[in-house]
Amino acid sequence: MSTPDIDAYISSFPEEVQTLLRKMRRTIGKAAPNAEETISYNVPAFALRGKKLVWFAAFKSHIGFYPGAAAIAAFKKELSRYKTAKGSVQFPLSEPLPLDLVSRIVKFRLNALSQPPAARRFPTK
Repeated sequence: MSTPDIDAYISSFPEEVQTLLRKMRRTIGKAAPNAEETISYNVPAFALRGKKLVWFAAFKSHIGFYPGAAAIAAFKKELSRYKTAKGSVQFPLSEPLPLDLVSRIVKFRLNALSQPPAARRFPTK
């Protein structure tokens, strides 16, 4: 199912960036086939049962992927070659997207959302 707002978001970028955004969208959609596409914080997002799963966005030199702090922590080693923050990672436009990794992170988020709320909390350092 196509969401016009996401289509409009993607079409606002140069063709080479559109291609990367479409790949992200397709990869996330395949990993989370029951998730709904939406716009949240003015960027494309996927939600499941009203809970946000992940967001993604394009910037001047990277594609931002926002799976949340627990996912970034869980995949810290695999994400070590990318610039990360507490709940986000930047994939440079100059490199191929790590779509297999994106898919695994989305599945991690799906699993986390299927847990009872108390089990979703992660200890802080």
